[in-house]
Amino acid sequence: MKNFALIGAAGYIAPRHLKAIKDTNNVLIAALDKNDSVGIMDSYFPKADFFVEFERFDRHIEKLKRQQNIQLDYVSICTPNYLHDSHIRMALRRGADAICEKPLVLNPWNVDALEAIEKESGNQIHTILQLRLHPSIIALKNKIDKENKKEKYEVDLTYITSRGNWYDISWKGNESKSGGIATNIGVHFFDMLSWIFGSVQENKVHLREKHKASGYLEFENARVRWFLSIDEATLPKQIQEKGQRTYRSITVNGEEIEFSSGFTDLHTISYQEILKGNGFGLQEARQSIEIVHDIRNSELINTGEKHYLL
Repeated sequence: MKNFALIGAAGYIAPRHLKAIKDTNNVLIAALDKNDSVGIMDSYFPKADFFVEFERFDRHIEKLKRQQNIQLDYVSICTPNYLHDSHIRMALRRGADAICEKPLVLNPWNVDALEAIEKESGNQIHTILQLRLHPSIIALKNKIDKENKKEKYEVDLTYITSRGNWYDISWKGNESKSGGIATNIGVHFFDMLSWIFGSVQENKVHLREKHKASGYLEFENARVRWFLSIDEATLPKQIQEKGQRTYRSITVNGEEIEFSSGFTDLHTISYQEILKGNGFGLQEARQSIEIVHDIRNSELINTGEKHYLL
């Protein structure tokens, strides 16, 4: 049984981490969030100590080690994107491994710095790349690997997940904190694409607005047209008519890849793999971080292959 702490306990994604810690028969000894709406903890770890101030949380971890000989093994990080780097460093300083939500960090040079710190500390940094564990995505990768085609696959990625007015007020609407739309809702798709189709050869951006973005990526084995949006108005008409607010589609050579379900236990599976020593680390996360950094900073162009929704 391993000892966990969790930072960002009031966040949207935290319940999946709480469930994963419990499902893998481990214990949460402390949690932190500046917001105190964390009643969800009653369903998982009601006896965990909770803090709203980082300084008191950090001191508590130190006291547990020195006064009760309780060693922290893992810190699960569910905080806003721009804080991941700092909280990962805190975990390593405390002699624990870090398990961090995506995106691991916002910039490629953050990966370089963490690599050096990880080496010095002797602890490990793990990230959640759950699409690599999704049965449909694994099946697609196996199919692509077996076919070993010489010509590149034609891929269209569309992900529209409607968000309300709150989004712009929250940290997610602040590009310096979230990394922008491509980072916030797209980084795991770009990781999946690079995992299946290889290294990036070309990255063009046709549209980059606060609520939507689109572009063209060419990998070793695929040509990808992508479109990401949180604007409900961009939903296909047939989806709007059904009253649905999310649309997710990936086609490979015109064939739809079905992965609308199967997400329920992917965080638990991620934790199981991490605990077995098979987690995803800095190097697995690097290429998707480079992709979204380049999308965020590239000049817009009006040429080249565009997504059909443009």
